[in-house]
Amino acid sequence: MARRTQRNVEPRRLVVAITGATGAVYGLRLLEALRAIDGWASHLVLSDAGVLTAWQELGMKRAAIERLADVAYSPKDIGAAIASGSFLTEGMVIAPCSMKTLAAVAHAHADDLIARAADVVLKERRRLVVLPRETPLNLAHLRNMVAITEMGGIVFPPLPAFYARPKTIAQLVDHTVGRVLDLFGIRVAKLPRWRGMREGVVA
Repeated sequence: MARRTQRNVEPRRLVVAITGATGAVYGLRLLEALRAIDGWASHLVLSDAGVLTAWQELGMKRAAIERLADVAYSPKDIGAAIASGSFLTEGMVIAPCSMKTLAAVAHAHADDLIARAADVVLKERRRLVVLPRETPLNLAHLRNMVAITEMGGIVFPPLPAFYARPKTIAQLVDHTVGRVLDLFGIRVAKLPRWRGMREGVVA
């Protein structure tokens, strides 16, 4: 059940999907960050391929990841709340986003809950952010990214920002997650921000 904030106000909902592309840590850190922010609730869909990747990269099973979310759904549950536009959310982040999921979203091929939830976000004109993970990119990948952009989605490849002079992989990941949360008006404390050539980076 989703957390309630002070005065019994319903938290704002953000849908988070984790697919089978490499980079499961991005989805994991996004869930952890949302848990630490009052007034927001995460609604998670973890694909079967995402489970395999999370185990390979993080040594985590489905149950452990789903416990980080306020609400978790089966990717096969097409009748879930987030499959309807009448269920209010602030939008959705797919982190990481496989090329299969990217293609499904780009072509409105809502064959599972992740693609359906993304389709709902786009049709309701809410914010969709996808973190595609593949390299090099072929023409189909690029065209699918263009299609999502033309529909109002934001394509956000998880590329590191070296101007912050990160010292660890965790710092690289957290910077990307913080910038993604920026797109939903969520400000993460101590996120390194560029102030110009003279001032450099200020946290």
